[in-house]
Amino acid sequence: MELEGKVALVTGASGGIGAAVARRLHDAGASVGMISRRGDDLGLERAMGLACDVRDRASVEDAVDAVIERFGRLDVVVANAGVGAYGPFVELDPEQLESIIDVNLKGTLYTAAATLPHLIAVGEGDFISLASVAGLRAFPGEAAYNASKFGQVGFTRALDHELRDRGVRATCICPGGVKTGFAIGAGREQGDPELEDMMTADEVADVVVFALTRPRRMRILTTSFRPMSEASWG
Repeated sequence: MELEGKVALVTGASGGIGAAVARRLHDAGASVGMISRRGDDLGLERAMGLACDVRDRASVEDAVDAVIERFGRLDVVVANAGVGAYGPFVELDPEQLESIIDVNLKGTLYTAAATLPHLIAVGEGDFISLASVAGLRAFPGEAAYNASKFGQVGFTRALDHELRDRGVRATCICPGGVKTGFAIGAGREQGDPELEDMMTADEVADVVVFALTRPRRMRILTTSFRPMSEASWG
């Protein structure tokens, strides 16, 4: 029970990577506040499911307050909620553009604003943003997604400078392709054979827990990993 007694909050926790992270944290001993649009707690014993739209700052603040009221503290935050769409930027639907920036970038900022005071209060908290290799390198057909993920990476790196002296670690986790329902119908199709060679959400969750369970004298700033089926660029 590597995280016994800790309290974690995960956004985008009802499916995909977020659900895998929430389960893995729970298995490691943590109590988990699970924020998602559906508000699902996945049937976990020490979990609280909360319906929340991370694009709405007041909604995020209310959800964080509810987690604190239920569990009394906050030690770990995983800002995971994300959406994507693939295709030429000039053909991107305006609503998709707004959603990508609002969920991926603003959602991370709002989550940090609502949770960081609690992490600072415990004196040794962890803030993790679940970004992407698309936050480290630009790809054609992903311009808006790149913008949101580069923003997450830059924001998290700045937090490391601001929070290290206050005992809070800021880590940016940047996986490559993961087999989930992400962007299905928005440039990615169900049944695409390329999905079969991608990593699993559980494998990403293992990296999250690895980062969280390093000795407190050590912090992981940015980590990126890719399936063997993907080429390496820079």
